[in-house]
Parts: sequence; C-alpha cells; structure tokens
Amino acid sequence: MSLKKKAATSLVWTFSQQFGNQLIGFVISIILARILLPEEFGLIGMIAVFIALGNAMVHGGMSKSLIRSDNIDENDYSSVFYFNFLASIIIYLILYLCAPLIADFYERLILIDIIRLYSLTFIISAFALVPLARLTRKMDFKTQSLTAIPAAIVGGGVGIYMATEGFGVWSLVWSHLSTNFTNTALLWILVGWIPRFEFDRIKLKQHLDFGYRLTLSEILDRLFKNIYLIAIGRFFSATQLGFYTRAETMNQLPVQNISRALDKVTFPLFAKIKNDNTRLKDIYKRLMKMVVFIVTPVLLFLAIMAEPVFRFLFTEKWLPAVPYFQILCVTGMILPLHSYNLGILNVKGRSDLFLRLEIIKKVVIVVILLATIPFGIKPLLYGQVFASIIIYFVNSHYTGKFIDYPALEQLKDILPIISLSLISGIMIYFLDVFFIRTLEDFLRIFLGIGTGVIIYLALARALNFNSLSELIKLLKKR
Repeated sequence: MSLKKKAATSLVWTFSQQFGNQLIGFVISIILARILLPEEFGLIGMIAVFIALGNAMVHGGMSKSLIRSDNIDENDYSSVFYFNFLASIIIYLILYLCAPLIADFYERLILIDIIRLYSLTFIISAFALVPLARLTRKMDFKTQSLTAIPAAIVGGGVGIYMATEGFGVWSLVWSHLSTNFTNTALLWILVGWIPRFEFDRIKLKQHLDFGYRLTLSEILDRLFKNIYLIAIGRFFSATQLGFYTRAETMNQLPVQNISRALDKVTFPLFAKIKNDNTRLKDIYKRLMKMVVFIVTPVLLFLAIMAEPVFRFLFTEKWLPAVPYFQILCVTGMILPLHSYNLGILNVKGRSDLFLRLEIIKKVVIVVILLATIPFGIKPLLYGQVFASIIIYFVNSHYTGKFIDYPALEQLKDILPIISLSLISGIMIYFLDVFFIRTLEDFLRIFLGIGTGVIIYLALARALNFNSLSELIKLLKKR
C-alpha cells in the first residue's frame, strides 16, 4: 500500500475513532451535566493539572521516540515498558503523598480521596503505552478504534449509573478509571504483545535522550494549559471553575475531533518523509488548511448560537458558561496551528528547540495571567486569547526555518478560510437576531447553524476552495 493511500485509510479510521469517542463522550457529558452540579465538575477541574502532569511524566516523549525511531526491536519495546511501569508507580506514590497538600491549597478536604483514587490511571495507562506505539508505527488506527470506542461506552455507562444513584463527583472518578482500564485491557488482547524479560540500558538511554526533552516540554505544556484551572480554582469558586471546564470542554470538542485525529496520523506520516522538506511542506500546508477549513466555522457558528445550545443541551443552570465558551472559541481556532508547527520540530528530532520554545511560551503565559487575574475571569480569558496569538508566532518560528513556511505565509494561506467563516457567521447572527430568536431552542439551533453550514459550503464551492475538494475526495475514499 502506498504512503498516500495508507495515510488516507488511516485518516478514515482515526476520524472514526475520534468522532466515535467524542460523540459517545459528548452524549455522556450531556447526561452527566444534567444530573450533576457545576461544582462537582469543578472539583475534577481542580485536580486536572496534577493528573495531566502525571500523564506527561508517564508517557512524555518515550512514545514519540518509539514511533519515530528508524530501527527498533523487542528490546526497545520491553525496556521502555519496564521503565514506564516503574515510573508510573513512583509518580502515583508521589501524588498519593501530596494529596493533603493539594487539598489544603484549594481548601477542599474531599480532594484527598479523589486524587488518590483518580491517579491510579497512571499505572493503568502505563500498560497501554507500548501497544499504542506499536499500532501507531504501523499506522493501524482501526485497532485503536476497536479499543477506544467500547472503552468510552463502558466508562460512560459506569458514570451515568453512579450519577443516577447519587454518587456525585465519584461518578466522574469511576467513569474515568473504567474507561482507561477497559481501553488498556482491550489493547493487550487485540495487540497480543507481551514484554520480554529483557532490559537494555543502552537502548533505553537512546529513547531517553530524545524523550526527556519532550517529556519536560510536555510537563511545561500541560502545566500551563491547566494553569487557568489552578488560578480559577484557587481564587474563585468551584462552581465558576465548573462553568469554565464546561466551556473548555465544548470548545475542545471540534478541535479534538479534527485536529487530534489528524495529529495521530500526521506524526508517523511526517516521520517517514522528514528528510524531504519540499514534500513535508506541501503535505503540512494541505493538512493545516483542511483542519482550519473545518474547525474555524464550526467554532464560530457555535459561539454565535451558544446560548440556545447550552440551554438545550445542559439546561439553564449552565448558562453562565456561555460567555466563557464564546471567548475560548478563539483559542480553539488557533490551537491546530500550534500543534502542526510544533509537530515539525518533533519529526525533525529537534526536541531541544521544542523545549526552548516551551520555556519562552510559558513566560508569556505567566506574565499575562498575573496581569489579568486581579480583574476577574473574563479578563483572564481575554488574556488567554492574547497569549495564544503571541504563542502562535513563537511556535511558527522554526517551521519557517526548517521547511520555509513562516507564519505570515501560513496566515496568508488561511486568511480566505477565516474570511469566508466570518461572512457566514455574520449572516447567521443577523438571521438569529431578526428572524429566529423567539423560536424554540432546538429549532433556533437547527435553522441557525444549518443555514450557516449551507452558506459556508456553497461559497466555498463557488470560490473553488481546494480544502473543500480535498475533503470531498477523502470522504469518498471511505
């Protein structure tokens, strides 16, 4: 199978996994949001950064090192597996002991038990690292779909049952653990990989030499991605943090579906052509434009129709999350650009530059966070948008050097897509204000977003947008 055909097939299965997972997760989150209180989601938001940091240390750059390395054998897999398993136990014990300190920081004693149970996911997911790396190297995303989707169903079922039985925040904890355990168990069954009783220090050192910088970068990235959760959880109420996490979850929904699905395929794909800069730039450009073509109008249309969407899906109690969501949609539109620019550094093996950029970006985030937090949550979120824009130019610096695709050229390529999205969005806004605002929420959403999609696709077709043509070709290959 040619690389192009393999990539197309992989995209189909990866999108199936992402859309399947997100659809299931979205339905489950709607049900849980209707049953549980915003405060209970806020409690999970308070520990999210610590879970993210633990996952970064368990996985970090070791998985990417296994995927990108040209010549690896069973010794590589086994050595990385044993190292990661030991690391996961150590990280779990550290967080177990630190749980009272975290609870004191937030002044929430219940967090002690939540952290100690929730963080068992480190040990569970450590078993999944090597099977996932093996599948990704082969670009076998079909098998990954066959594990992730059933796991989401099982975990969601556990969470809904416990929520209806009155377990409150614990339904979210057990839902997460059930999902991870099921996914890991299915991976081991379907992949059929068993580690050998071998440990090669030399091979492990090779992976660590590449992976430790990515791990440090990942730690910094996850810490600062969640720094707003820390700030809101510490200086505002758990309920307000719950509104923020709901807004962020909605904002990430299309981004996770599209951008992350493509990321899983593009990293191994880029790794195979990492020395052909001309081809790398061409594929990079086309994929980036396709993601922006999909993500930008979706987030813009949702932002415009946010009030009826939140009320229809989550009930009136979640309406305070609407302005948070509308602001965060801007960061969601920029996120795919961050991801692809950093991906070039990974495939080029320049984890040193990756780490350097992460440090620069975090300084920017801290300065803007400290400047905006005294003024309330909304200024804090506007600061987040401003920081994201600055960070985009930082991320794109080395992309311009390595494949001759600087930020200004990237923006020039996506400007027509953004303009088309804005034109369609303005038409939706006036349609809503003057004609459909008094209708029932479902009808208002259907007419508003549906009209926007029709206008957007019709204009894209009339103007011969390449991204639309390539998307149609990709869908036909299914």
